Amino acid sequence: MNWKEIKDNQEEKQFYYHGSPVFKKFKSILKFHEPGIAPVEDESGWYHITVDGSELYSDRYERTFGFYCGLAAVTSKEGCCHIDTAGKPLYSERYAWCGNFQENICPVRNKEGAYFHLDSNGNRLYPQTFLYAGDFRDGIACVKCADGMWRHIKADGQFLNGKGFLDLGVFHKNIAPARDEKGWYHSDINGNELYPERYLNIEPFYNGFALVTNFDWTKKIIDENGSTILCI
Repeated sequence: MNWKEIKDNQEEKQFYYHGSPVFKKFKSILKFHEPGIAPVEDESGWYHITVDGSELYSDRYERTFGFYCGLAAVTSKEGCCHIDTAGKPLYSERYAWCGNFQENICPVRNKEGAYFHLDSNGNRLYPQTFLYAGDFRDGIACVKCADGMWRHIKADGQFLNGKGFLDLGVFHKNIAPARDEKGWYHSDINGNELYPERYLNIEPFYNGFALVTNFDWTKKIIDENGSTILCI
């Protein structure tokens, strides 16, 4: 079977292939991910199955999640870690929380509540920790520092620029949403504002235009210079 054609029915806890049920019914299921593996739960616990419905390994967990970059997060009473497609733990450490790998990098939170990133071998990318760390996109991630400010970091843990923000989003075509004490705006790769106005909410730019929400809840479309194109 082609795993991309296997559909999950969350209400029935059943997988379907071309409209027909396959495998047994489970207590819980998640959809199939590359390379054709799905997280499931039955009376024995959580584990992963392959495209033919067989168990990927004999271990059982409190929770399993999908595979990303060939690695999946799992939770046991000892804590969280990642396993490979053979079911083998990537590292011996156990964390309070594990994210999913994106661009072969993953954020984790240790049992002291500190965030940092791991590479696809399970090694830390840098020695410092943060109050929060998000996924990497195009080699850049958002983190919340000990001073409460949000910043962008590169994969080596170095700050992308010297700017700190009250809130921050990921880059989309080299433009990121940022917030200061006056509101939201768009910033460039150097952390500089694209325009002086501030908004209640903003969306990314698509083909040079972005939807923004004024503080009176009206909306408009602006260009990358901040000029109003259309009031909605």
